[in-house]
Amino acid sequence: MKRVKKLPLTSECHHWTRLGEVPWDLQKYWQQRYTIFPYYNEGIYMTHDAWYGVTPEPVANQIARDLSSIISPSKTTVIDAFAGVGANAISLAQATAEDGTTPRWEKVIAIELDAATLACAQHNASLHGVANDIIWVLGDSFKYLDTLLNSPDKLENDLRVDIASTAVFASPPWGGPGYSTDEIFDLNTMEPYNLATLHEAYKTMDHALYLPRTSDLRQIAKLAPDGTKIEVVQYCVEGASKAMVAYIPAAKHEDTQMET
Repeated sequence: MKRVKKLPLTSECHHWTRLGEVPWDLQKYWQQRYTIFPYYNEGIYMTHDAWYGVTPEPVANQIARDLSSIISPSKTTVIDAFAGVGANAISLAQATAEDGTTPRWEKVIAIELDAATLACAQHNASLHGVANDIIWVLGDSFKYLDTLLNSPDKLENDLRVDIASTAVFASPPWGGPGYSTDEIFDLNTMEPYNLATLHEAYKTMDHALYLPRTSDLRQIAKLAPDGTKIEVVQYCVEGASKAMVAYIPAAKHEDTQMET
């Protein structure tokens, strides 16, 4: 698995300027385009599926600020495990330390499985002036993390990072029955990756999970390592909750040994 340079925009990448261009199933999302990306008219590109899951830029910015303060300053690398069209990676790359000028993260790694989606992310990051501040990876983030943990020598230098100084941000797909209708959403039913799958992949590092706003807090609470707590924050746009983020500390070394 390697970092990728600039990928070309393809026919799957769109910047729609008129409602008539937009597929009917995306029209309500496109009409909220300035909430999602305030500078949409500057040339933001999206794939069809990205409209369903992109983090609105104001929310991404607030998450980046919260992640910077909640996660210890000793963590200097952040991995965006589901980069999508770049909203979160862009905000993480723009985040600054307390002095307001020094970048909060020495290294931002953004991983995306779909080439067209990653091309949109790189393009959108260039519009925000941070494309060169992000290490872009085309591939499966679970395979990358498994290699990082078990065979780091197989990774190129830029991708071989110190687990102890690394945090993970993950905004996974929310597929599965009920996430938008259930009063309390069972995270065990989330598809294609449920809560257990995500936590198993990330537990050796501090990690933040971007989850449906109705997620079952009891399931999240069970992930807290002994003697620690999990911070859960609801994020709203125009007074309506859009999602929650669970900030989960890394498992203690003895805990990971007991589970293996």
